[in-house]
Amino acid sequence: MHIKTGTASLAIAAALAAGWLFAGDSSNDTKKEQPMPERTERAILAGGCFWCIEAAYDQVPGVLRADSGYIGGHVDNPTYEQVCSGNTGHAEAVEIEYDPARVSFAQLLDLFWKIHDPTQLNRQGNDVGTQYRSAIFHVNEAQRAEAEAAIAALKNAGAFSDPIVTQVVPATTFYKAEDYHQEYYVRNPGQGYCQFVIRPKLKKAGLKP
Repeated sequence: MHIKTGTASLAIAAALAAGWLFAGDSSNDTKKEQPMPERTERAILAGGCFWCIEAAYDQVPGVLRADSGYIGGHVDNPTYEQVCSGNTGHAEAVEIEYDPARVSFAQLLDLFWKIHDPTQLNRQGNDVGTQYRSAIFHVNEAQRAEAEAAIAALKNAGAFSDPIVTQVVPATTFYKAEDYHQEYYVRNPGQGYCQFVIRPKLKKAGLKP
């Protein structure tokens, strides 16, 4: 990842210090025990394989659920195999439902820049194709403005040595992925991709590996 030390990481460090992100402090069982808040909001983020993104946001206090799925394409109810073909226009993404009283959209974005490389066009590492593009699918104008402001701030700070290619586009229909994709990292911790791709990303972000 082409991050300059001491720039993009500052937001995550500040978040850790402020106490909204605790490695190992949040689990699926804990989330199930949380009472539903009076108001929730949604965020939809794409940054490579959805297993990685979901595994990270599952640990954030205030996130009530993080579902892997597909968005941004032209095929209704796509299958994983169809999306992997690269012909549906869909991106692998995660739909996050969260309590805005506990975690903000801006804080979710702070983690987003940390767990994927927004300078890689239509790929993340060895995962190559438009389905692995970096994108923020905003659900309202406030999210669009925050996302564009965050990208501008990163550019002005020179946080990345390469141009940021993250798309900021309106959310369309989100199609939840097949059941075996949900909580993939939690259920398959010994799987090779989990060990050698997801685990290091979580560890680098200060999350429970």
